[in-house]
Amino acid sequence: MSTLVLEMRAGELMVVNGASLRFRSRTRVELVAKARFLFGKQVMAPEAANTPSRRIYFALQCAYVGPDEDREAAMADAHRLVAEFQEATTSDMARQLLERSLALAEQDEWYQALRLVRHVMRHEATVLGLDVQTGLPMAVAGLAAAAAQAALTRPRLD
Repeated sequence: MSTLVLEMRAGELMVVNGASLRFRSRTRVELVAKARFLFGKQVMAPEAANTPSRRIYFALQCAYVGPDEDREAAMADAHRLVAEFQEATTSDMARQLLERSLALAEQDEWYQALRLVRHVMRHEATVLGLDVQTGLPMAVAGLAAAAAQAALTRPRLD
């Protein structure tokens, strides 16, 4: 049996078989058994599923790393969301990538499926003028980033 060793940074999130793990310090994790997992920037929080393609990603993420009893419903959501996206878009590339993504998910090729949806997310952000990282309009994302930076540079009064 092969093992997978991952380097995790402090504060990073990892989802393994439906359980969320947050690392308090930098560490190495060794997975020695087959597991369904995502980590770091691959994990999307529910509130980040704020555009059509991001909702597709979140549905596929839930089907992949969510609890076993939720998989079927999450895949049904993904199929419905892809059909809605394909009907609304004028991009043949996005349609093809999403179709391929669903096929890969059905074949248990989750990393490739999610990678293709991330391509569609970037395409959608570019076409709609959204921030690629957040899916928010560029002006809103810029304000949020400025507020976060200001909070980091504010002196603490402890």
